[in-house]
Amino acid sequence: MNEENSFYKNTFLLTAANITVGMLGFIFSIYLSKILGAEGVGLYNLVMPIYNLFIGLMTAGIIAAISKIAAVYSSRHDYSSLFKSLKSFAVFNFIWAIIIGIMVFFAAPAIGMMWVKDSRTILAIKITCPAMICIALSNILKGYFYGISKITMPAIVDIFEKAMRIVVFLMIVVALSTDNLSTLVCAAYIALTYGEFQSLFLLYLYFRYTKRKIQYVPSKTENSFQLVFDIIIVSLPLCLNAFLNNGFYTLSALVVPRRLVSAGFSYSSALEMIGKYSGMAIVISNFPIVIINSLNTVLVPDLSQTMEQKDYFLAKSRIKEVLAISFLLGLATIIVCNTVPDSLGYMFFSKKDIGLYIRAASIVCPISFSAMSMFGILNGLSRQKIILRNAIITETLEVTCLYFLTGIYRINVYGYAITALIINSLSLFLNLHEVKKNVDLDISLCNIVIFILAAILIYFMIKLCLPFMSSFNPIVKNTIVMIAGYGAMALFALRYQSRVNS
Repeated sequence: MNEENSFYKNTFLLTAANITVGMLGFIFSIYLSKILGAEGVGLYNLVMPIYNLFIGLMTAGIIAAISKIAAVYSSRHDYSSLFKSLKSFAVFNFIWAIIIGIMVFFAAPAIGMMWVKDSRTILAIKITCPAMICIALSNILKGYFYGISKITMPAIVDIFEKAMRIVVFLMIVVALSTDNLSTLVCAAYIALTYGEFQSLFLLYLYFRYTKRKIQYVPSKTENSFQLVFDIIIVSLPLCLNAFLNNGFYTLSALVVPRRLVSAGFSYSSALEMIGKYSGMAIVISNFPIVIINSLNTVLVPDLSQTMEQKDYFLAKSRIKEVLAISFLLGLATIIVCNTVPDSLGYMFFSKKDIGLYIRAASIVCPISFSAMSMFGILNGLSRQKIILRNAIITETLEVTCLYFLTGIYRINVYGYAITALIINSLSLFLNLHEVKKNVDLDISLCNIVIFILAAILIYFMIKLCLPFMSSFNPIVKNTIVMIAGYGAMALFALRYQSRVNS
């Protein structure tokens, strides 16, 4: 019972923090879109995949690997091995991050001109290099805190980082007072770099504080090489997975504008369409992902310990709970995004023409949210190689689908939505098949159908109530719809589950 309470307590704390961080990130996206415009957001999104690609190469899998190692060593009270592992891996990762950062800095002109094919991105790519090094080190500290179940302070640091990113960006924009898109995009990445440095500094201070409070007798440990190797064994498949994901994402980000141009759109129009879909509609429909990320973060050490204790019943229950939460969140997102799509687009981005994009982006949410939760489940089951194998299959298919679909004039950027539906369905199927080899999930198709029918009923009920809210302030109306959509689905699920259990 204590483990159950601890799991949901940590999930709740992390979710609350991630929602706050997500809201701040959301505010930053809205402010960014108003300062940069649709074309500027498209330019900003050309740099972000490059940044994420090399971040994945430096740090992917580190948080999961360190959290598992920290959970094991702290449960044994073997703090000598724990701190030596952290120190040894920090030195290794710092050197690795410095090498990659220097390579990216000097290769930025080639990346901007030959890869992205937009010279306005060169300086922004260079600016991200220090941020990459900061993230490489801060992820080690985050993994340590998650592993020893100290969730609160890293969450506060993340909130503070996102808040300061907005403040710093605002200060730079006011100081520069320019309309040049390249300069404004650089300002956004300077704010990002400052935020990452601040996070690393605060996390290190808290690490020093918590370390002094731990009473332990130094003992003999394995050599540094072996300790680093133990972490790499866990993190390497995840690192390769993230690197491939970011690599394919970067490739997609570079391919789609060209395919839209080949379909008959101008380059400027292509960037604007991508900015509206990827930088606005997706931001709205994917906001609940902060909850999925929280579940995954807490689930990895929790499920690892459960499987080590061979408590398969608890593991089965936990996996089914996470999948159910993810699926229901997706259904509720469809309800909200299809009830007031135009109003949501105008409220958040002052755009009246992204309603169809929001509808399209939301349709895949029940499947994509469930597929995302499988990452934490398979990590907890120590199936990192399976994650990598399935990612290669789905990402290859994703690039192929995007290439063909976005090149069709009538489909254009809606190819993103069709591709997401295809690859997330495949990913969920492959990963569920793997989980069933280890845990008998016995997922009820009847329950899935009931949840879908309930979502349809809730959607029409809210839709019928909209005329009575026509005189309401748009923000008030949208808030009511969101509370009704997510709240009604949650209440239905709880009542239904209580009847099933009784």
